[in-house]
Amino acid sequence: MQEATFLILTALAESSQHGYGIINDVTEISEGRVRLRAGTLYAALDRLRVDGLIELDREEIVDNRLRRYYRLAPAGNARLAAEAARLQAHAATALNRLRLAGGTA
Repeated sequence: MQEATFLILTALAESSQHGYGIINDVTEISEGRVRLRAGTLYAALDRLRVDGLIELDREEIVDNRLRRYYRLAPAGNARLAAEAARLQAHAATALNRLRLAGGTA
């Protein structure tokens, strides 16, 4: 799974959000390393909807503009959990090998 996808799903794990909220949350989660642009985000959201990982939660008009809120679908929750477990296992293996090699883990 690409890092941006992982971060978008992570941003939606806590609650539904609109695009700008997702962009800000991804920046915060990644400690500023990942800064999504609107075009990149909306292309990813479309793909994630088609894949059944996220769903449209609701729409509202704010300042005469349509604001769409997205939420994690059950399949997205399962996929995010599996990816987080996979990454955690790989990190644990790397840290263990660093300790065995006398590294500073």
